[in-house]
Amino acid sequence: MGQASPPVLIFLAFGFFFATYNLVSMIMHNRSIGKLVYDDLDGEASFDPVIQMPEELKKPKNAKMPFHVALTATDAPYSKWQCRIMYYWYKKKKDLSGSEMGGFTRILHSGKPDNLMDEMPTVVVDPLPAGLDRGYIVLNRPWAFVQWLKKATIEEEYILMAEPDHIFVNPLPNLAQEKGPVTNIDPIGNSPVIIKKEFLEKIAPTWMDVSLKMKNDTETDKAFGWVLEMYAYAVAAALNDVQHVLRKDFMLQFVRL
Repeated sequence: MGQASPPVLIFLAFGFFFATYNLVSMIMHNRSIGKLVYDDLDGEASFDPVIQMPEELKKPKNAKMPFHVALTATDAPYSKWQCRIMYYWYKKKKDLSGSEMGGFTRILHSGKPDNLMDEMPTVVVDPLPAGLDRGYIVLNRPWAFVQWLKKATIEEEYILMAEPDHIFVNPLPNLAQEKGPVTNIDPIGNSPVIIKKEFLEKIAPTWMDVSLKMKNDTETDKAFGWVLEMYAYAVAAALNDVQHVLRKDFMLQFVRL
């Protein structure tokens, strides 16, 4: 068997180097945008959308970016007690080291003041017209945010959308960062979410419209059930080209939609 000529050997060496470089680049790229996870039930691989914060989007050290805590609530007794407990832990954690928690607002969508007005900062907004929620009171949530964003003066650039049954167990930094346009619907709900105020102003009206349309479609309503408005938020965010960075360390119990 004859020996290969030097030009052929050089060509093969260059080709091997190029292929190896591309393979390593692909592996590093996949590690940077996500990872494969394996389902314990069937062993099939799937893509984990929970990603690390891109280095270029991380905020500078020591840069404070306070966010406003906003939760929607009703005037039902159980909701009031949840709000009290949530507000108590907000005050306990707000000024601790590492916290970037700013102001607080309870958005009360009952249409009238209640006995907690002097106990915590509250803005009263109107509920949906009678019968429009079809017994699904959570539909008032996007409508409440639409009204609040129009009538309130919010000093912070970012907003944490929270709910009465949330409890702060640690001082919370601002985890929000801007990203590029979205091409897929993020696997998230609307709470807890830290989002730039201008983005929420874009999303909220669409969120309300999509929620109502999904509720009025019998098949969609049956398919999504009580989490319908959570999925409606994800759709509304995608329609407005807003993408989210998912963090498993945001909550003690991570939930995947």
